[in-house]
Amino acid sequence: MIMDFGDPTRSVTPTLDGPVLAVLARSGRPLTVGEVAAQTPRGSEIGVRRCLGRLVDQGIVQAMEMGRNRVHQINREHVAAPVADVLTNLRVELWRRMRDEIGKWRPAPLYACVFGSAARGDGDIDSDVDLLLVHPPMPGDPRPSRPSSLLNSVAALLVAPTPATPAEAKRWPNQVDTLRSHVQAWTGNVLQVVDLSVAEWINQQQSGQLAEEVRRDAIEMLGSVGIGRPAPATKKVR
Repeated sequence: MIMDFGDPTRSVTPTLDGPVLAVLARSGRPLTVGEVAAQTPRGSEIGVRRCLGRLVDQGIVQAMEMGRNRVHQINREHVAAPVADVLTNLRVELWRRMRDEIGKWRPAPLYACVFGSAARGDGDIDSDVDLLLVHPPMPGDPRPSRPSSLLNSVAALLVAPTPATPAEAKRWPNQVDTLRSHVQAWTGNVLQVVDLSVAEWINQQQSGQLAEEVRRDAIEMLGSVGIGRPAPATKKVR
């Protein structure tokens, strides 16, 4: 099953039970039918109401009166309650696995992040997982197209990265291919990799649309804020 990044619960169940349980699990407070419906990526309010009624009958959701409203929350004592937490954290689990895998790489990237629709959470079953990698200096890498203050600031933050050895440079594409295989096995989605040298990434930051998308949406896997994006905008987990 290919992961729908707008609604990862489709990988588990095609019914509304998945997104409804995920919404309740992450809410931290009781929600009305309208509030649940507003946060589910699919289904009408009538459909959500019926789904909640069924889940209440099954005991995994509790309903109660709060003022004039009927509200719903996960029954944390139910043996299936942990499943709701899994449903709400499917994307986070993917990021954790990718971080763990990239963290084992030798050589390691100077910077790695997921960007695009998978990072924003607005993709669908046709979406790829877009990964930016900035690799350490390797034989044949280009130099920056022109000097700039950005180049100087990034170079200072990188503190003269150690070039990859010939053996490490040869190992790099194998690491990337292994991660592609893992991501497809974990999600069913294709991993699209943008693999840049330091110079290419510096040039992108001066004039590229990719850099703007990374600054806006990136979920960081590994690396320095200096090579990636400004610290105030950093988002580690989503």
